[in-house]
Amino acid sequence: MLSIAVCDDETMDCCNLCVKIRKIMDELQMPCFIRSFYSGAELLRADETFDIIFLDIIMNDLDGLETARLIREKDYDRFLIFVSSSREFVLDAYDAEPYWYLLKPVEDQKLKRILQKIIRKKEIHTPEYLLVSREREKKKLYLEDLYYFEIRGREMDIHHKEGVFTYYKKMGVLEKELQGKDFFRCHKSYLVNLKYISGYNRQELILDNGEKLPLAKRRYEDFSREILRYMKVNGGIL
Repeated sequence: MLSIAVCDDETMDCCNLCVKIRKIMDELQMPCFIRSFYSGAELLRADETFDIIFLDIIMNDLDGLETARLIREKDYDRFLIFVSSSREFVLDAYDAEPYWYLLKPVEDQKLKRILQKIIRKKEIHTPEYLLVSREREKKKLYLEDLYYFEIRGREMDIHHKEGVFTYYKKMGVLEKELQGKDFFRCHKSYLVNLKYISGYNRQELILDNGEKLPLAKRRYEDFSREILRYMKVNGGIL
């Protein structure tokens, strides 16, 4: 699923572009999450991580060029597409390394070609991720950056490189969803990413970050087989 942000302080332009993007993505049978923003500051405050950002250049207070610069300071791995009613900012815009520069009104066919190109690139390069929902907010977390999951009552803690994220999920459901993706349920309360295991014994697992997780006695043999399989495919010595 692709996550898309549309930022434009002209409410009608912002809504119209969101509608066009949704229609095209539905035609391409590509699931996506689209969120609209009406200022650069609002976009920069968002908790979500977006794959594609459509950014109007001429905006009050914080314009699109400065917003793009601040986005690039945080993360370069985003498709930035500038949208403007004028060509005069084309040269300035390229300092932010945009993927494209669109003129208003945005042509449907041109927009479709751009989205198709991005989809092809993402299909080749994008690692898998979870889109976590909590209190009307969504957060995209790449599986390769997750250390482990911990269930606490009805809540699930995701231990991630950026910190701990909490949401509602059943461990059994999550375990099935991650089957075949190098995660192992080492204990009834823990689902661990095999990538980050640096050592283990019959009672516990040791992670690269120094944390230790319990290893259930009845899961030891299955775990030993899984970690050896993982090592054979990915290399490494325990």
